[in-house]
Amino acid sequence: MADVSLEDWQVRTARADDLPALVALAQMTGGGFTNLPQDEAALAARLARSEATLAADDAAARTGLTMLVLEHRHSGRVGGTAAIFGEVGTDWPFYSYKITTIALKSRELGRTFRTRVLHLVNDFDGASEVGGLFLAPDLRAGGLGRLLARSRYLFMARHRARVADRCLAELRGVIREDGSSPFWDGLAGRFFGMGFVEADRFNSLHGNQFIADLMPKYPVYEALLPESAAAVLGVEHPDGRAARRMLEAEGFRFNAYVDIFDGGPTLDVETDRIRTVALARCLEVEAGAPPADARCGLVGFGRRAGFRVMALPAETTAGTVRLPAAAGARAGEEVIHAPF
Repeated sequence: MADVSLEDWQVRTARADDLPALVALAQMTGGGFTNLPQDEAALAARLARSEATLAADDAAARTGLTMLVLEHRHSGRVGGTAAIFGEVGTDWPFYSYKITTIALKSRELGRTFRTRVLHLVNDFDGASEVGGLFLAPDLRAGGLGRLLARSRYLFMARHRARVADRCLAELRGVIREDGSSPFWDGLAGRFFGMGFVEADRFNSLHGNQFIADLMPKYPVYEALLPESAAAVLGVEHPDGRAARRMLEAEGFRFNAYVDIFDGGPTLDVETDRIRTVALARCLEVEAGAPPADARCGLVGFGRRAGFRVMALPAETTAGTVRLPAAAGARAGEEVIHAPF
């Protein structure tokens, strides 16, 4: 593990010259990260889309993508990335499986049979999405993951008109060591004639219209799935457990929606109920350093392409905040703050 000092890192909006770093990060994911594909051209296209979104007005940005990166302020190393989608389901429908339960009873047999049922739905069309969260393995300590994840919500609070009233987050499902997916192999893969890795790559590069074309439209009974597929339904990848805890700490909840590819859980929440969004306040920087015992705060500077976030000791009053000189803030500058 690398030595981590929070004040040495910041989260900022991504730029075109971050491409080599993102390519390197994508190679560390092990696959299954649709929002961080292992394809240089696709990543370049995402960076270009993010820059266009940041340059657009609020209405246009609602259909765009904003990418963020975690950067070491002194060396320039990019150690992680995250993304915000203004609205999903605009270019093509956003598919999920909604899980319900049915009970069938036979008086003659004296038996009741219960099973979960998967329904293909577009219930999240029009919602915002936070995703693409990935941190280099040697940096998964010292609060950097929390800084990276929560920077998305501070961006949303600062640019509230650019996001929808509902927000979702998809967690990667269980993937075998060889990159295959038990859920995909047991359900969708039977209709597509391709393995999970190939389908996941196709989806990340070309979108999921092929799902609408070939996926069965009728409800699927869990009882008809192989045990290997049923066992991972709604279960996140072990590497995503910390991410799920952070999402739940922000107010996201699992409401029986799962990913159609790997069966991983989808969590959602009303945007204004996200903890960081609800607690965020715009404050004016006051001259002078905070006291030595000041509590750490999440502080966002600038807007749009100039937006950046740091975790810093911060002394707040009703309308002002004092920050360390290392923050590079000017007296009188407006920042957005939330407890860290």
